[in-house]
Amino acid sequence: MDSSIHTLPPDDRIAESNGHDPIQVERTNLLNVCKLIVKELIESSLKHGRMLDSDHVPLQHFFIVLEHVMRHGLKPKKGLLGPKKELWHVVEIIEKYAQDAHDITASVRQLPAVKTPVGRARAWLRLALMQKKLADYFKCLLDKRDELLLEFYEESSIMMCEEAIVIGGLLVGLNVIDCNLCLKEEDFDSPQGIIDFSLYLRDPNSILIQEGSEPNNMSTVLDQKNYIEELNRHLNATVTNLQTKVENFTTTNALMKEDLAIAKNHILQLSDENERLKQQLSFIFSRHENKTEEGNGDSPRINLDAMYNEMSKKLLEETQCRLELEKDMQQQNAMYLEMETAMKLLEKDIHEKQDTVVTLRRQLDDIKLINLEMFKKLQECETSIKHKTDAIGRLEEKKNQMAERIQQLEAKYGCQAFGLSRERLIKLDRDKTSNEDIARKLGKQLAEKDAKRTAIETDLKIEREWRTSLLESVAAEKDKMCDLQVELAKLKVTSDEYEKLKFKYDKLQRTCDEHTQTLEELATHLGESKLKMEDLKEFTRTQKEAVWLSDKEATNCRQCNKEFSIARRRHHCRHCGEIFCHSCSDTTMPLPSSAKPVRVCDSCHTVLLHRYQTQSTA
Repeated sequence: MDSSIHTLPPDDRIAESNGHDPIQVERTNLLNVCKLIVKELIESSLKHGRMLDSDHVPLQHFFIVLEHVMRHGLKPKKGLLGPKKELWHVVEIIEKYAQDAHDITASVRQLPAVKTPVGRARAWLRLALMQKKLADYFKCLLDKRDELLLEFYEESSIMMCEEAIVIGGLLVGLNVIDCNLCLKEEDFDSPQGIIDFSLYLRDPNSILIQEGSEPNNMSTVLDQKNYIEELNRHLNATVTNLQTKVENFTTTNALMKEDLAIAKNHILQLSDENERLKQQLSFIFSRHENKTEEGNGDSPRINLDAMYNEMSKKLLEETQCRLELEKDMQQQNAMYLEMETAMKLLEKDIHEKQDTVVTLRRQLDDIKLINLEMFKKLQECETSIKHKTDAIGRLEEKKNQMAERIQQLEAKYGCQAFGLSRERLIKLDRDKTSNEDIARKLGKQLAEKDAKRTAIETDLKIEREWRTSLLESVAAEKDKMCDLQVELAKLKVTSDEYEKLKFKYDKLQRTCDEHTQTLEELATHLGESKLKMEDLKEFTRTQKEAVWLSDKEATNCRQCNKEFSIARRRHHCRHCGEIFCHSCSDTTMPLPSSAKPVRVCDSCHTVLLHRYQTQSTA
């Protein structure tokens, strides 16, 4: 089997001897063999009524070559204990993306006679061909090969190269044939047979003779017509899907533009609000400085409370604005990600359309070659008919001349001369009869050539119509591709605008953070000022309420209520002015009225100590 597949055609042997890449040569060989076998399979199906069974030799060869194509470049297993990559594992992936493939895969798993993964893959290929879904599943693999097949195939395999697209186009042509294969009686686990290339490699002269002698060219043209119709159906489905995607992207783009305009307006409003807050903040700073310089007593405390409440309210508003900006930023990031995804999808669609245009151009070139060949055959037939018509005319003219000559001889020499030239007349009659036979044959051939010429002209007209429709499809695809490129350019401009807005938003957010930090610092300073005002107020109140008690009025200690004597002396508290004994006023504390610590009572000591600790913590 391997030796038959890798046998190079003459051109490929020359390429290999010139030092080309052997993997590229191997891919070319597989592609050429696949073309030959698919062509022979379609021609043989037309001869046998388009219903094939398992004994059909070209069909067996087709499955062998297709298996080699799909197994070409499979990665080896990783390590001694790693799993081996099989064709069946590749086939199982298709059911995740094609719902119809699930039934085929389930049917193959239930076959009792198939034990190995290779056998399951062979049975799966036959079921897919019978259901005329093989080309669709193969195209599904090619569409997802960047994310699915990289795990199974090498980069140089035929499934990862452009040759796979050509093979997918060949598989589309097999939808015109019908197969009736019995899978239960087949042994798919055993090795396959060897391909005999003598069935496909023919002499060009014999092909020309066969084409000139056989009147079945119409069936070949019909088969080509069916192939083109099937290909056109796939292209129409692809164009419809692309149109739907373009409409969806256009709608999404319009919505994103509206959201972007709303976001711009919101950012402008936030900028105005930020400027207004800056002005208010500067005004509050100036007013606070003025009030701090002028403030005294209870009036500064009231102003500071109002200012503190106002700044707290402003801080809360700024925090809410910041949260809203962060939320808007997240929405803008999500929109930007959606735009990037849409741009990637549009680029992918453009590449697919370009590939479709290239494929259509190749098909147009093939149709042109077919038209040229048919036109050459038509000219050759017309030339042959013209030569034969001229020969018939010359023979008839010669016959008429001979008849006139005979009449002249009979009139001149009479019976004697007639008897002398009897043998000559018999010979002339024989020539006349043979010429008439030749004329009849030529007339019959002329009628056949006329009928064949009419059929070829009809086929040529059909091919020209197909060519015109394909050219129109190519022009429409080019227009759509231009529109998509314009949309892509617009999306790029929108992306640039979004980047600028994002930069402005980041700048505004940094400014907002700076303002928030400034407000927090201002709130801290206001809190300290408030504490100082509380201390000042309490000190003022204490000074107002405190009365310096006279020694004569105090006979007992204010705290322990012990009577004063010569041993228990009187001591004034420098904070409240009351009189205490030595044990109840044995502590000292610094006061605003004195530079050094002075004597205070125990209760005043506790109050002052708590106040100083609160101030140090603040």
